[in-house]
Amino acid sequence: MPTIFDALPGVEVPVDAVAKGFEQMWSTTAAEGGPAPDDATATQVNFVLHLGFRTTPEDALAQFQTVVRFARRYPSRVVVLCPLHEDGEEREIHAKIYGECFLGRSKSDKRCVEFVLLSYPRRARQFLESQVSVCLSADLPMYYWAHRFSENLKLADYRYLLTRARRVMIDSAIAPAGVMAYPWPHPNALRDLVYSRLLPVRQTVGQFLASYPPDKLVQGLETVTVEHTSEFEAEARVALAWLQRRLAACGVTEAGVGFRTNRCEGERKLAIQFKYAGDASAFAWHGDFTTGQAGITAVLGGVRSEMAASVSLLTPEAALSEAMFF
Repeated sequence: MPTIFDALPGVEVPVDAVAKGFEQMWSTTAAEGGPAPDDATATQVNFVLHLGFRTTPEDALAQFQTVVRFARRYPSRVVVLCPLHEDGEEREIHAKIYGECFLGRSKSDKRCVEFVLLSYPRRARQFLESQVSVCLSADLPMYYWAHRFSENLKLADYRYLLTRARRVMIDSAIAPAGVMAYPWPHPNALRDLVYSRLLPVRQTVGQFLASYPPDKLVQGLETVTVEHTSEFEAEARVALAWLQRRLAACGVTEAGVGFRTNRCEGERKLAIQFKYAGDASAFAWHGDFTTGQAGITAVLGGVRSEMAASVSLLTPEAALSEAMFF
């Protein structure tokens, strides 16, 4: 059965010869007339993609391509960690290297990305941190994406990465339950990719509500409901928590207002509804991610408003950049 390491592209090299392997790879590429990083934009970040035990080979390749697309905008040195499910008698770390160059915004803006892929058994776990540190650029910030871990407690084995990373990215839609309550070494560095890819929704709803005085939003407010179809359960949960924080800044308390999510029929839909006492005020937003259409209807401050809008989620690579830099 192929491993996630086998499924990913690259040329296998000895672990202690990664740097030499890149030199040979780029020399061969240049000799054959291909693009090499001699005059490329300098590497900007270190990026560690850690593929957990619940990652399939197909999923691993999809996330690999996400990081490639991200690196086309932010030239990176990327380390991909591929733990082995079955160790057997395996004791060694194996390595692959992969690189490509491409044009940026102009013909003179050439960008290159280098990947080091490390496959390791549990027996070699104690050597992993030193190997990762050798593969990264020492003077650049490091970002860490923990993808599809099987258990939150397994993260404790990688405290080196969790403490050194400027940002730690997880996706709470596919992470184990309770991941947000895990005792992260630096909670302020944690970023949820669900929250990041909801940026277009947060912008549309937030900008509309921000046009009203806070007292008009909270006066008589009884319930806030986020409805969702089955595939958007995590997005609904995260959107509701965001609304709760923003309305708390306007003076709303949990004791005075009910916050809830509710599953609805259909596919790829989200909806937000504020229910007020009486009929004097109302707010509703709905979005259909299949058609890309959304709309807002509201009665706030005695004024009725209707607005059509578009709706989408950020692409995976855009969500990464949002989580890492904002």
